[in-house]
Amino acid sequence: MNKSQIEKQIKEKELQLARLKDVADLSPVCAELYNKAILEKAILKEELKKLTNPAIIKFADKLRTILPVGEKRICDYFKS
Repeated sequence: MNKSQIEKQIKEKELQLARLKDVADLSPVCAELYNKAILEKAILKEELKKLTNPAIIKFADKLRTILPVGEKRICDYFKS
């Protein structure tokens, strides 16, 4: 899928969520549909994020998972 298709699907999910918001408390079926729409929207947003992120940001995200920020490493104790 391309960027415009994903954005269109996100807007459709937002409309679906707006319609289901008022009736989500009335029945378990509506609540389940509402939760499913929220999950689908989150998945679509992640796909859109992957498409729009340049390669350097993807690399930085992978690097952040390997080297956590704010935690002390062994080499930090030997700085002088």
